[in-house]
Amino acid sequence: MKAVVVNRLARPELPDISLLIDSELSDPDVKPNDLLVRVEAVAVNPIDSKMARAKQPPQSPDRVLGWDVAGMVVGMGADVSGFQLGDAVFYAGSVLRPGACSALHAVDARLVGRKPSTLSFVQAAALPLSSLASWEALFERLRLPRGPIQQPATLLVIGGAGGVGSMALQLASKLTEVRVIATASRPESQQYCRDMGATDVVDHSQPFLPQLKALGVPLVDFVLCLTDPTPLMPQLAEILAPHGHVCSLVEATADLPMNLLRGKSITFSWEGMFTRSMFRTPDMARQGEILNEVSALVDNGVLKTTLQVDLGSINAKNFMQAHQLIGSGRMIGKVAMGGFD
Repeated sequence: MKAVVVNRLARPELPDISLLIDSELSDPDVKPNDLLVRVEAVAVNPIDSKMARAKQPPQSPDRVLGWDVAGMVVGMGADVSGFQLGDAVFYAGSVLRPGACSALHAVDARLVGRKPSTLSFVQAAALPLSSLASWEALFERLRLPRGPIQQPATLLVIGGAGGVGSMALQLASKLTEVRVIATASRPESQQYCRDMGATDVVDHSQPFLPQLKALGVPLVDFVLCLTDPTPLMPQLAEILAPHGHVCSLVEATADLPMNLLRGKSITFSWEGMFTRSMFRTPDMARQGEILNEVSALVDNGVLKTTLQVDLGSINAKNFMQAHQLIGSGRMIGKVAMGGFD
């Protein structure tokens, strides 16, 4: 089958050798709990760049990236129920298994949801990873109250214009009654945040507190941090209300000064979207359930795709272009591609 794999010959000191190459691989083995999916589209995320540059044992199989997928079920293991051949699905999968930049992909059925019928495969591929990460962060880590609330509350989404941020803004603004504030530094990214549901937008290149006070929000109750939390900890301690909550998705570049949060009894939590699949937790099937909820919300017009760039066919050249867009730090929403040449 056709696939895009990490080039074993690539080295940082050899910039002329491409990090990714087009290849041919054997069809994947299908385990009892697996679906075999014909891949129709994939989206690209920072995890792809990280995994592409991670050290690889010499005798390991070719590394395949791609953890944002939409496709058609063309086979299934003996223990799978609830799916049929021909079902259109979307999912993020597991980083412990090969990614989905291949014509066929095997994935644990418990991680899979039904693709929104109102979206194309490329539009749908932009959603799984960011939907799962933002849903888990908002409703399982921050425990954001869904529906009516007894007293006003505010959520600050730091880095609101990215893939996870733009989905978090939609979920929070559509499914809760909290006031949603995003951070973005450029006029186009600020407008995108408003389009995704932010009531207000502040500039994350400037101190938060004066900007929040100007909005009449001296303290916030919840913070979803989608950038390195290390340099932000003093500001988070300053802007969070007593008994506030902060959730971070990005690995810190240094040990965090957690004592800064102690005086206000602030809760800090991490969101790792792949935790359920990596550790095969008893509630692993919850990810498939979340995706089905997201799919229904999309088809009912509550949520929309965050796809901003469609690069065309799935190949190494386009995948590298997607890496460059994400690495520029100026990407708004998601970038995806569909169909093999």
